[in-house]
Amino acid sequence: QVQLVESGGGLVQAGGSLKLSCVASGSIFSINRMGWYRQAPGQQRELVAAVTGGGRTNYADSVKGRFTISRDNAKNTVYLQMNSLNPEDTGVYLCNAAITTNSGYFHDYWGQGTQVTVSS
Repeated sequence: QVQLVESGGGLVQAGGSLKLSCVASGSIFSINRMGWYRQAPGQQRELVAAVTGGGRTNYADSVKGRFTISRDNAKNTVYLQMNSLNPEDTGVYLCNAAITTNSGYFHDYWGQGTQVTVSS
């Protein structure tokens, strides 16, 4: 099967920066859209940023101009560079990827999540 593993979360002060990484591995034929979601305490999960296989990106309004999503197709990896962090960015960040497996299935896969905490 397919696995997504995130890394790079941690504790940072307001105004600081953090870079998240997510590596996909397993029986992968191709990866289409990859993205990052976050879940804050007491709030619903929201899409933060996404990037298509062709490099087209979209962002939540709340992070535009501060976050940058990118991908390295050779490494099956997606990144999220987060700058000018504020306490409202605190939450569990989840990696998501739309993947076609070698057996021909097209499915959304999720990572385990990495905690990002921004202190004021």
